[in-house]
Amino acid sequence: MADHGAQPIRYPKRPAGSEREVGRIRGSTPRPATASTRSTPWWPRRGGILDAMGRLDGRVALVTGASRGAGRGIAAELGAEGAIVYVTGRSRRGAPAVPEFPHSVEDTADEVTAAGGSGVPVVCDHTDDDDVKALFERIASDHGHLDVLVANAGTTIDTVPTDLDGVSVEAWDRVFAVNVRGLWLSVRACVPLLRESPVAAVVTTCSVAGIRPGPQPLPYAASKGAVANLTKTLAGALGPTIRVNGVAPGWMVGEWMEHQLGDNYDRLIERRAKMTPLK
Repeated sequence: MADHGAQPIRYPKRPAGSEREVGRIRGSTPRPATASTRSTPWWPRRGGILDAMGRLDGRVALVTGASRGAGRGIAAELGAEGAIVYVTGRSRRGAPAVPEFPHSVEDTADEVTAAGGSGVPVVCDHTDDDDVKALFERIASDHGHLDVLVANAGTTIDTVPTDLDGVSVEAWDRVFAVNVRGLWLSVRACVPLLRESPVAAVVTTCSVAGIRPGPQPLPYAASKGAVANLTKTLAGALGPTIRVNGVAPGWMVGEWMEHQLGDNYDRLIERRAKMTPLK
Protein backbone atom coordinates (compact mmCIF):
# COMPACT_ATOMS: atom_id res chain seq x y z
CA MET A 1 0.00 0.00 0.00
CA ALA A 2 1.21 3.50 -0.76
CA ASP A 3 1.94 5.62 2.31
CA HIS A 4 -0.12 8.82 2.09
CA GLY A 5 0.19 9.87 5.73
CA ALA A 6 -3.28 9.30 7.20
CA GLN A 7 -4.15 5.68 7.89
CA PRO A 8 -7.17 4.39 5.97
CA ILE A 9 -10.02 2.67 7.75
CA ARG A 10 -9.99 -1.11 7.38
CA TYR A 11 -13.42 -2.58 6.75
CA PRO A 12 -14.15 -6.20 7.71
CA LYS A 13 -14.89 -8.73 5.01
CA ARG A 14 -18.44 -10.07 4.86
CA PRO A 15 -18.43 -13.69 6.08
CA ALA A 16 -19.26 -16.24 3.42
CA GLY A 17 -22.87 -17.32 3.66
CA SER A 18 -23.73 -14.70 6.31
CA GLU A 19 -27.38 -13.82 6.73
CA ARG A 20 -28.32 -10.28 5.84
CA GLU A 21 -31.34 -8.27 4.90
CA VAL A 22 -32.16 -5.86 2.15
CA GLY A 23 -32.60 -2.37 3.62
CA ARG A 24 -35.94 -0.71 4.05
CA ILE A 25 -37.14 1.63 1.34
CA ARG A 26 -39.98 3.92 2.37
CA GLY A 27 -41.21 1.58 5.06
CA SER A 28 -41.06 -1.63 3.08
CA THR A 29 -40.63 -4.89 5.00
CA PRO A 30 -37.09 -6.28 4.88
CA ARG A 31 -36.72 -9.56 3.06
CA PRO A 32 -33.88 -12.09 2.93
CA ALA A 33 -31.26 -11.21 0.35
CA THR A 34 -30.97 -13.45 -2.68
CA ALA A 35 -28.60 -13.58 -5.60
CA SER A 36 -30.82 -11.08 -7.43
CA THR A 37 -31.22 -8.51 -4.63
CA ARG A 38 -28.75 -5.94 -3.34
CA SER A 39 -28.15 -6.04 0.39
CA THR A 40 -27.17 -3.43 2.91
CA PRO A 41 -23.78 -3.95 4.59
CA TRP A 42 -23.81 -6.44 7.46
CA TRP A 43 -21.49 -4.28 9.53
CA PRO A 44 -22.86 -1.34 11.59
CA ARG A 45 -22.99 2.06 10.00
CA ARG A 46 -21.33 5.04 11.67
CA GLY A 47 -23.97 7.67 11.08
CA GLY A 48 -23.43 8.04 7.34
CA ILE A 49 -20.34 9.71 5.91
CA LEU A 50 -19.65 11.82 9.00
CA ASP A 51 -19.28 10.18 12.38
CA ALA A 52 -20.39 11.82 15.62
CA MET A 53 -17.33 14.07 15.62
CA GLY A 54 -18.00 15.23 12.09
CA ARG A 55 -14.70 13.82 10.91
CA LEU A 56 -13.62 11.80 7.89
CA ASP A 57 -10.45 10.42 9.45
CA GLY A 58 -9.18 7.54 7.35
CA ARG A 59 -11.96 7.76 4.74
CA VAL A 60 -10.85 7.54 1.13
CA ALA A 61 -12.34 10.11 -1.24
CA LEU A 62 -11.93 11.05 -4.88
CA VAL A 63 -12.71 14.50 -6.28
CA THR A 64 -12.64 14.85 -10.06
CA GLY A 65 -11.97 18.18 -11.71
CA ALA A 66 -10.14 19.26 -8.57
CA SER A 67 -7.38 21.47 -9.91
CA ARG A 68 -9.55 24.60 -9.69
CA GLY A 69 -12.92 26.05 -8.74
CA ALA A 70 -15.47 24.09 -6.73
CA GLY A 71 -13.52 20.85 -6.98
CA ARG A 72 -10.47 22.44 -5.43
CA GLY A 73 -12.53 23.82 -2.55
CA ILE A 74 -14.35 20.52 -1.98
CA ALA A 75 -11.07 18.61 -1.86
CA ALA A 76 -9.64 21.03 0.70
CA GLU A 77 -12.74 20.71 2.91
CA LEU A 78 -12.53 16.91 2.80
CA GLY A 79 -8.88 17.22 3.76
CA ALA A 80 -9.81 19.44 6.69
CA GLU A 81 -12.03 16.60 7.91
CA GLY A 82 -9.07 14.20 7.81
CA ALA A 83 -9.78 12.30 4.60
CA ILE A 84 -7.34 10.76 2.16
CA VAL A 85 -8.28 12.64 -1.00
CA TYR A 86 -7.35 11.67 -4.54
CA VAL A 87 -7.57 14.82 -6.64
CA THR A 88 -7.76 14.57 -10.40
CA GLY A 89 -7.61 16.93 -13.32
CA ARG A 90 -5.76 17.50 -16.56
CA SER A 91 -3.41 20.24 -15.28
CA ARG A 92 -0.08 19.17 -13.86
CA ARG A 93 2.32 21.54 -12.14
CA GLY A 94 4.00 23.73 -14.75
CA ALA A 95 1.71 22.53 -17.54
CA PRO A 96 -1.84 23.86 -17.09
CA ALA A 97 -4.48 22.38 -19.40
CA VAL A 98 -6.19 25.80 -19.55
CA PRO A 99 -3.82 28.80 -19.46
CA GLU A 100 -6.42 30.96 -17.68
CA PHE A 101 -6.36 28.51 -14.75
CA PRO A 102 -2.73 27.92 -13.71
CA HIS A 103 -3.52 25.73 -10.69
CA SER A 104 -2.59 22.04 -10.87
CA VAL A 105 -3.65 18.81 -9.20
CA GLU A 106 -0.39 18.95 -7.24
CA ASP A 107 -1.37 22.39 -5.89
CA THR A 108 -4.72 21.04 -4.72
CA ALA A 109 -3.14 17.96 -3.16
CA ASP A 110 -0.78 20.24 -1.22
CA GLU A 111 -3.78 22.23 0.05
CA VAL A 112 -5.52 19.02 1.14
CA THR A 113 -2.46 17.95 3.10
CA ALA A 114 -1.99 21.41 4.61
CA ALA A 115 -5.62 21.33 5.76
CA GLY A 116 -5.01 18.14 7.74
CA GLY A 117 -5.76 15.37 5.27
CA SER A 118 -3.65 13.47 2.77
CA GLY A 119 -3.73 14.72 -0.81
CA VAL A 120 -2.89 12.40 -3.69
CA PRO A 121 -2.61 14.13 -7.10
CA VAL A 122 -3.45 12.16 -10.23
CA VAL A 123 -3.50 13.57 -13.75
CA CYS A 124 -6.51 11.95 -15.41
CA ASP A 125 -8.70 12.62 -18.43
CA HIS A 126 -12.11 11.40 -17.28
CA THR A 127 -13.38 11.20 -20.87
CA ASP A 128 -10.82 8.47 -21.56
CA ASP A 129 -11.90 5.00 -20.44
CA ASP A 130 -8.34 3.70 -20.08
CA ASP A 131 -7.32 6.69 -17.95
CA VAL A 132 -10.33 6.20 -15.68
CA LYS A 133 -9.71 2.47 -15.28
CA ALA A 134 -6.06 3.09 -14.42
CA LEU A 135 -7.08 5.61 -11.76
CA PHE A 136 -9.39 3.19 -9.97
CA GLU A 137 -6.90 0.36 -10.29
CA ARG A 138 -4.46 2.57 -8.40
CA ILE A 139 -7.00 3.34 -5.66
CA ALA A 140 -7.83 -0.38 -5.41
CA SER A 141 -4.14 -1.20 -5.05
CA ASP A 142 -3.58 1.51 -2.43
CA HIS A 143 -6.67 0.99 -0.26
CA GLY A 144 -9.01 -1.69 -1.62
CA HIS A 145 -12.06 0.53 -1.30
CA LEU A 146 -13.46 4.02 -1.91
CA ASP A 147 -15.82 5.84 0.48
CA VAL A 148 -16.68 8.98 -1.46
CA LEU A 149 -16.75 9.94 -5.13
CA VAL A 150 -17.33 13.61 -5.90
CA ALA A 151 -17.90 13.65 -9.67
CA ASN A 152 -17.20 17.31 -10.26
CA ALA A 153 -15.27 17.48 -13.55
CA GLY A 154 -17.04 19.75 -16.02
CA THR A 155 -16.59 22.25 -18.81
CA THR A 156 -18.52 24.70 -20.95
CA ILE A 157 -18.11 27.08 -23.90
CA ASP A 158 -18.53 30.84 -24.24
CA THR A 159 -21.10 30.83 -27.05
CA VAL A 160 -24.39 32.52 -26.09
CA PRO A 161 -27.51 30.33 -26.45
CA THR A 162 -28.98 32.50 -29.22
CA ASP A 163 -26.01 31.77 -31.48
CA LEU A 164 -26.94 28.30 -32.68
CA ASP A 165 -24.57 28.40 -35.64
CA GLY A 166 -21.73 29.40 -33.34
CA VAL A 167 -21.74 26.01 -31.62
CA SER A 168 -19.60 23.55 -33.54
CA VAL A 169 -20.23 19.83 -33.43
CA GLU A 170 -16.78 19.39 -31.90
CA ALA A 171 -17.58 21.86 -29.10
CA TRP A 172 -20.93 20.19 -28.43
CA ASP A 173 -19.36 16.74 -28.25
CA ARG A 174 -16.52 17.95 -26.02
CA VAL A 175 -18.91 19.42 -23.42
CA PHE A 176 -20.97 16.23 -23.35
CA ALA A 177 -17.84 14.08 -23.19
CA VAL A 178 -16.58 15.85 -20.07
CA ASN A 179 -19.87 16.56 -18.31
CA VAL A 180 -21.79 13.35 -19.04
CA ARG A 181 -19.55 10.61 -20.39
CA GLY A 182 -16.84 11.43 -17.84
CA LEU A 183 -19.36 11.14 -15.02
CA TRP A 184 -20.65 7.82 -16.33
CA LEU A 185 -17.17 6.34 -16.79
CA SER A 186 -16.12 7.38 -13.29
CA VAL A 187 -19.20 5.97 -11.57
CA ARG A 188 -19.07 2.73 -13.53
CA ALA A 189 -15.41 2.15 -12.70
CA CYS A 190 -15.69 2.97 -8.99
CA VAL A 191 -18.79 0.95 -8.08
CA PRO A 192 -16.81 -2.19 -7.10
CA LEU A 193 -14.67 -0.09 -4.75
CA LEU A 194 -17.66 1.75 -3.31
CA ARG A 195 -19.34 -1.57 -2.53
CA GLU A 196 -16.40 -2.37 -0.24
CA SER A 197 -17.32 0.62 1.95
CA PRO A 198 -20.13 0.68 4.52
CA VAL A 199 -20.68 4.42 3.97
CA ALA A 200 -20.39 4.66 0.18
CA ALA A 201 -21.57 7.90 -1.38
CA VAL A 202 -21.50 9.55 -4.79
CA VAL A 203 -22.03 13.28 -5.20
CA THR A 204 -22.44 14.75 -8.66
CA THR A 205 -22.07 18.40 -9.63
CA CYS A 206 -25.11 19.43 -11.61
CA SER A 207 -26.18 23.07 -12.10
CA VAL A 208 -29.29 25.20 -11.85
CA ALA A 209 -28.91 25.36 -15.64
CA GLY A 210 -29.71 21.66 -15.77
CA ILE A 211 -32.90 22.07 -13.76
CA ARG A 212 -34.49 25.19 -15.20
CA PRO A 213 -33.91 27.11 -18.45
CA GLY A 214 -31.53 30.03 -18.37
CA PRO A 215 -29.14 32.04 -20.55
CA GLN A 216 -26.49 29.32 -20.52
CA PRO A 217 -24.57 27.90 -23.49
CA LEU A 218 -26.71 25.24 -25.15
CA PRO A 219 -24.41 22.22 -24.74
CA TYR A 220 -23.72 23.14 -21.11
CA ALA A 221 -27.41 23.43 -20.20
CA ALA A 222 -28.30 20.24 -22.06
CA SER A 223 -25.42 18.29 -20.52
CA LYS A 224 -26.29 19.41 -16.99
CA GLY A 225 -29.89 18.35 -17.62
CA ALA A 226 -28.47 14.94 -18.48
CA VAL A 227 -26.41 14.98 -15.27
CA ALA A 228 -29.53 15.72 -13.20
CA ASN A 229 -31.42 12.83 -14.78
CA LEU A 230 -28.45 10.46 -14.60
CA THR A 231 -27.97 11.28 -10.91
CA LYS A 232 -31.54 10.30 -10.08
CA THR A 233 -31.33 7.17 -12.22
CA LEU A 234 -28.08 6.09 -10.55
CA ALA A 235 -29.61 6.70 -7.12
CA GLY A 236 -32.28 4.15 -7.94
CA ALA A 237 -29.86 1.71 -9.53
CA LEU A 238 -27.19 1.77 -6.81
CA GLY A 239 -29.19 2.45 -3.65
CA PRO A 240 -29.56 1.79 -0.84
CA THR A 241 -26.00 0.54 -0.33
CA ILE A 242 -24.48 3.38 -2.39
CA ARG A 243 -26.10 6.77 -1.86
CA VAL A 244 -26.13 9.04 -4.91
CA ASN A 245 -26.95 12.73 -4.63
CA GLY A 246 -26.42 15.78 -6.78
CA VAL A 247 -25.63 19.40 -6.00
CA ALA A 248 -26.91 22.11 -8.36
CA PRO A 249 -24.87 25.28 -7.73
CA GLY A 250 -25.89 28.69 -8.95
CA TRP A 251 -23.50 31.61 -8.86
CA MET A 252 -20.39 31.05 -6.76
CA VAL A 253 -17.58 33.38 -5.80
CA GLY A 254 -14.38 32.15 -7.38
CA GLU A 255 -12.26 31.79 -10.46
CA TRP A 256 -14.87 29.91 -12.53
CA MET A 257 -17.40 32.76 -12.37
CA GLU A 258 -14.61 35.33 -12.67
CA HIS A 259 -13.59 33.74 -15.95
CA GLN A 260 -17.18 33.57 -17.19
CA LEU A 261 -18.15 37.13 -16.24
CA GLY A 262 -14.89 38.86 -17.07
CA ASP A 263 -14.80 42.58 -16.25
CA ASN A 264 -18.40 42.40 -14.97
CA TYR A 265 -17.51 39.91 -12.22
CA ASP A 266 -17.36 42.24 -9.21
CA ARG A 267 -20.48 44.20 -10.16
CA LEU A 268 -22.63 41.18 -10.97
CA ILE A 269 -21.47 39.13 -7.96
CA GLU A 270 -22.26 42.05 -5.66
CA ARG A 271 -25.71 42.42 -7.21
CA ARG A 272 -26.39 38.69 -6.93
CA ALA A 273 -25.23 38.71 -3.29
CA LYS A 274 -27.83 41.35 -2.46
CA MET A 275 -30.51 39.04 -3.90
CA THR A 276 -29.36 36.08 -1.81
CA PRO A 277 -31.20 35.71 1.52
CA LEU A 278 -28.63 33.38 3.12
CA LYS A 279 -25.20 34.84 3.83
